[in-house]
Amino acid sequence: MKILAAGCIHSNSTLIESLAQQAEKENVDLVVLCGDLTYGEQSTDNIIGPFVRKGRKVAFVPGNHETFATAEFLAKKYGVTNLHGYGFKHGDIGLFGCGGANIGLFQLPEDEIFYHLYKSHKYVKDARKTIMVTHVHPAESLMEKFSEFVKGSTGVTKAIELLKPDLLLCSHVHEASGLEETMGDTRVVNVSRIGKIIEI
Repeated sequence: MKILAAGCIHSNSTLIESLAQQAEKENVDLVVLCGDLTYGEQSTDNIIGPFVRKGRKVAFVPGNHETFATAEFLAKKYGVTNLHGYGFKHGDIGLFGCGGANIGLFQLPEDEIFYHLYKSHKYVKDARKTIMVTHVHPAESLMEKFSEFVKGSTGVTKAIELLKPDLLLCSHVHEASGLEETMGDTRVVNVSRIGKIIEI
């Protein structure tokens, strides 16, 4: 399975068109967007559409710059998957997730972040490999150290420890864009705005 993962695109239509072209060129099976699709809800134009027009499947979580209602609107309009509190399987690989963050315009408390991850994991618990998708990065991670202002999520860290996903895709802290690390047995990738190809 080949994934193009990106996050924090903030309604940048030029960037989104470039990512859609990359998804087509690399012939990815799935595009995963890790939140902050908009900039404070200013525009939802051409966020998902370019990927759909290229025939790509899309799964995403909202960030802390768009409401959960906006995420549902985008999922229904374009026929794509909103992973907030939900999971699905692509072959023998399961994806599950939680949007929002513990800081920013649209926040979730830590216990709700963990709850949504725990709930969504039930959809994929028997998958051969699991991918957890969040906007916010985990607490006690290397990427948390890149910003004193943007703290990691204890709810995400708790989910890593309990659910043991093979891979976590996140974004949120721009300074750690592209950084990879391992927490327990989980590979953690802070995907960049310009996109990262990941093969499972």
